[in-house]
Amino acid sequence: MKALSSPPKVVLVTGHYWYSKRRAGFHWLADAFQDLGWEAVFLTTTISWLSYLRGDHRTKYPDVWNQRNRLIRVEHNLYSFVWFTPFHPAHLRSFVLNQLSRPIFRLYGALPLGEVAEHVRAADLFIFESTPGLLLFERFKKINPKAKFIYRVSDDLRLLRNHPVVLEAEEKALPFFDLVSVPSMYLWEKFNGKAKNLRLHFHAIHKEFFDQSYANPYAGLSGPHCVFVGISHFDHDFLERASRLFPDWQFHIIGPIQQFVRRPNVHYYGEKPFLETIPYIKWADIGLANWSYSPGAESLSDSLKIVQYTYVRLPIVAPAFLGSRRSNLYTYQPGNDESIKRALLQAREHDRKSILINDIYSWKELVEKLIQEAGAD
Repeated sequence: MKALSSPPKVVLVTGHYWYSKRRAGFHWLADAFQDLGWEAVFLTTTISWLSYLRGDHRTKYPDVWNQRNRLIRVEHNLYSFVWFTPFHPAHLRSFVLNQLSRPIFRLYGALPLGEVAEHVRAADLFIFESTPGLLLFERFKKINPKAKFIYRVSDDLRLLRNHPVVLEAEEKALPFFDLVSVPSMYLWEKFNGKAKNLRLHFHAIHKEFFDQSYANPYAGLSGPHCVFVGISHFDHDFLERASRLFPDWQFHIIGPIQQFVRRPNVHYYGEKPFLETIPYIKWADIGLANWSYSPGAESLSDSLKIVQYTYVRLPIVAPAFLGSRRSNLYTYQPGNDESIKRALLQAREHDRKSILINDIYSWKELVEKLIQEAGAD
């Protein structure tokens, strides 16, 4: 460990934007590193002119344009850098176009780094998220071979429909990471035998936020209350069936979800800042994980939302393809009324006091584990 006058440095290579109101795992990792005395650079990749053409939600933040390719000091020992490039590897929704674009997209990792290059050379540790930023791995390894490298696999790349060159970059880099950390059994089984130091680390949470008392946001509404919090893969058919089967139950939907199902017992709240979602989770009776299927969706079995629901001891209702081993998760067959009804009724009767939470990390505990198991301490 370096002297106090020169704190250890970590670069987090992610697809998230620091100032986004969507707080993701990599935001909390950066906070935890800072709390532990590290200097952290939050390096936003996968944002380019293609992002504007595709309507990427990050481009809706006006500061993204002003901050592109500039190192922004957020606060003491925490920096944000938006690596804005002419292009990035994007799935072009056509096998032919994806094949034709391979030679160009393979050049992504060689594009100019700008002001962040100095921090790449000085870093003690790199943490890569499962994004096209993986194409930077080999370059960073050459620039700074003494640093430790961690792959924190937040999602299955297939689920996110990444371009084939991103899948290739992941496959090529896997054996050379000092630690590959996965948040679900599905991903652990997928990577087992491909990485030299593979560990299962479920998503962490901010326990101090969830441990606080909050006013009941459902006051005045009869229950039970079922809540969904999320931004994508929403199964509208489940909501249509569940809200019809249980007209006296309340279904609360938080996130940028289209309002296809219109019933008096369905309540849409739009997207909310993370902290504002906590009361809705804590006061709910059932957590909904009604995701629709696409390849790789099995990796959602231990998603951050599943962990948050579990921490407040919520029974969870989710589609059968998740295949979770959690005792508080009840599954249904999509499109099947009887199956959906059974899962919701079983969840309603679950003994919440029996739900164990001793294997859930705080973000600080997770970061300490990552540092230790990568040999970066």
